[in-house]
Formats: sequence, structure tokens, C-alpha cells
Amino acid sequence: MNRSILIVICDFFLVSLLAFSTPDISKLSQSGGTPVMNMSNLTNQVTARQDVTDAMRLALYEEQRDRTNIQAELARAQQIVGERGQEITNVQSQLRTAEQVQANLREQEASLRQQDASLREQEANLMQQVATIQAAAQSNLAAMTSQLIVSKEQTARTDEQRAALEQARKQLEERNGALENQLAGLQQSNQAIQAERATLNTKLQVTEVQRQSALEKATQLQTEVEAQREVNAKLADTVKTLAVQSNNMASNLAQVVQEIRENRELTPNEIFEQLTTNRAMASFYGLKRGLFGIDSSKYKQTQIPLASDGSNTYAICHVQDTLLTLWTPGQWEDLSGTLVHDAAVFPIDSISFSPQDPRVVMIPIAAAEGKVLNCKTYRLAEDPFKFQEAVVAGTQDNYYGECKFQLDLETPGYLKMDRSSLKGLFGKFNPSTGDLVLSKTGELLGIMVNNNYCMVLRALTPGVQVRFGWAGDNPKTTQTLTDLAALVFQMPAKLQ
Repeated sequence: MNRSILIVICDFFLVSLLAFSTPDISKLSQSGGTPVMNMSNLTNQVTARQDVTDAMRLALYEEQRDRTNIQAELARAQQIVGERGQEITNVQSQLRTAEQVQANLREQEASLRQQDASLREQEANLMQQVATIQAAAQSNLAAMTSQLIVSKEQTARTDEQRAALEQARKQLEERNGALENQLAGLQQSNQAIQAERATLNTKLQVTEVQRQSALEKATQLQTEVEAQREVNAKLADTVKTLAVQSNNMASNLAQVVQEIRENRELTPNEIFEQLTTNRAMASFYGLKRGLFGIDSSKYKQTQIPLASDGSNTYAICHVQDTLLTLWTPGQWEDLSGTLVHDAAVFPIDSISFSPQDPRVVMIPIAAAEGKVLNCKTYRLAEDPFKFQEAVVAGTQDNYYGECKFQLDLETPGYLKMDRSSLKGLFGKFNPSTGDLVLSKTGELLGIMVNNNYCMVLRALTPGVQVRFGWAGDNPKTTQTLTDLAALVFQMPAKLQ
């Protein structure tokens, strides 16, 4: 708090105190009676004094607080001043160092200037010496040139005499050479005649030895030919045996390669890529009678794979991927469908329901139709439990991923999918009813009958059959679907 304001407040409180403490003399005594003390005035005076005291205490406290703050600020200012003084000292020290360095540089500059002047003086002396040397060299060159001209004239006369002597010497050497060549020729002819005579004698002896050796070799070769014929016969038999063994090895190798390919673990991307390019498009059309006799048309499409158990081929899907339902069958007036892949189109004549679980639907495919559709026919997994994980792929939505499965002893023929281990690789991976389950080797394990359980396809055995075509009011189809729904309701609750 500002001191001037504090002084004004204290003055105000002192004036107020004096005003309250002035006694009312007129009321202290009455005529003929004792003075009476006014308690209300005393109370007011005590309260006023207490207020003044509290105000002065508050002002004193604020004054002490301000003094403490000022002292703290003063200490911080002194600390900052000390730091600034230290910084100034450091800067002054650096400035002195810089001045010393600058003085050293100036001394070095003066020294360099002196050296430069000395070098220039030396350069001038050297240039003078070079000029002197060049002048002496030119005078020497002129003298040597005149001497060279005189030497050339003398050399020309000497060369003519030398050429004549050289020509005479060459003629003598040529004559001596011709005589030496004739002598050497006669000596060579004599040696050649003697060598030829010795060679003929040696050849005669060698020919005799060779004739004897040839007779011995002919006998030996005859024996070796007979032995070689026997060896060739044995080798021919060995070659035949090796050819048979080679064929067997090639066959075994092909089987091993095929087995390796079949047992090679594929990535989920490879499995799904094969599935997307090898599924046929199944289209279902139907005319269903309503409650009031009104017919309504139905239409549905789904991607469906082909599977084989080695003897029969079927297109496999869940019943929900068709127009039929097991829970509210209704009455169908007409049912039809087609299978399409690439440019091939085939009608669907009938569908069958799996006797193990009627929710799995099988559409029979003839051998000729399978070839024309040109789809990969998936084999059923021979060992469904070879791997701990399987690949789950959606039929309606293009999602797929890996999922672990477990064996449930209470539901033989089914696998329980561990949804806590789902690893989606493409799309929104949320496995549900009707999804295909494939092994890590690309074989077909089964179909998800609900969101948690997969029915394992051990064999493709058709059960109850529903034929397509115009049937009018077909109570038989309705009754068949109702009976199949009852079979599903009799299953354990976890499988429904």
C-alpha cells in the first residue's frame, strides 16, 4: 500500500477516535442527581476503537508485506546486478584478449610487409641476373652457329671419302660371304647325306620291331574286343535298369513335388486371390405367394465356390445365400437359378441340403459343366486340424482374415472359431454366418453355420433335395423346408 494513502487513513481514524471520545458534559449530570453513564456511547466507543485498531493492524501487515516484497525484489536486483557485473568483467577480459590478438596481428602484418619488400628486391636482382645470362647465351649461340657451319663443310668432305671406303669394304664382305655360303652348303649336303643314311638304318630296325609289336598287339586287341563285348552287354543291361530306376525316380519326384505343393502353407492373400478368381456367380429367381394370394418376385446373387470329395462335385453355400429360408418357408410358385463364370452359363436344376446340417446347401455340378465353367475345384481338407489357424472369407462382402479355431467335444463335426484372435487383412473383418473357411493350404474346411461355429465338410453327401422349376402351389417344398427347420431347432443351442 502507498504510504501517503496509509497516512491519510490513519489521520481519518484519529479524527474519528477523537470525535467518539469527546464526552457529552450536559448528560454527565442531572439537576440534583448523580451522573449517569451512557452504556451505548461506551459500546460505540469500544467498537470504534476496535475498528481503528484492526485497520491499523491491517495497514501494518500490508506495510510489512510490501517491505518483504521490496526486500526480495532488491535481493533479486542485487543478484542481477552481480551477474551483469560478472558479464561486464568477462566482456572486458575478452576485449583485452581481442586487443592483444589485434596487436599481434599488426606486428605480423608489419613483418609480412618487410618480407614482401625483401622478396621484391630479390626478384629485381634475379631479373637482372636473368637478363645478363640471356645476353651471354645469345653471344655464345652466335659463336657456336658460326663454328657449326665450318664443321658442316668439313664433315661433308669427310663423308664423301668415308662413303667410298665403305663401298669398297662392302664389296669385299659380299665376296667373302658368297664363298663362305658355298662352303657351308657343301658341308650341309655332306651331313644331310650321312644323316639320311643313318636314318634309313634306324627306320629299318624300327620297322622290324614295329612288325613284331603289331603282331602282339593284334592278338591282344582280339582278346580285348571279346572282353569289351561282354562289358558292353553288361552295360546295356545296367542302362536298362538305370532307365527303369530313373523313370521311377521321376515319378516319385513328381509325387513329392505335388505333395509339397499340396502341403505348402499359403498366405491369406494368396488364398483369397485364388478364391476371388475361381468363384462362380450363382443367381436365384423365385415367385412366392403372399398371405392374400398376391405373388411377389424374389432375386438374389452370391459368389459360390466349387468343391469335390474325389467322386462328386458340388457348388457349396449357406442356405441364406439362396432365396430359400428354413424359418419362414412360405409357398413358392416358381424357382430357378443359373451358375455363371466367364462366358459359361448353366441352369440350376435342383439343390440338396446336407444331412449333417441342413443350413449347408449343395448344388450338383456335372463333370462337363465343371470343365466349361473353368473354375478351380477345391478339395476337402484331409486333415482339418493340421494348422491352428484358418482363413475366413466372406461371400457377400469382400473381406477376409485369419482366425484360430478350437475343438468342442460337445459339438463333433464343428469347429469353434476363436473370435478373440481375429486378424482382418482386407475390408471390415467381421466373420458371420455363411462365410467360407479354408485351411492354410487352400483346402475347403467348411462353412460358418452361425457367427461362432463352422461345420467341417468331411464328405459331400447330398440329403433332401428341392427341384427347381414351375410347381404351382407346391406344399411339398414348404413341408420340406419346415422339416429341415425343425432339425436345426433340435441341435444344441450353441449351434443354432
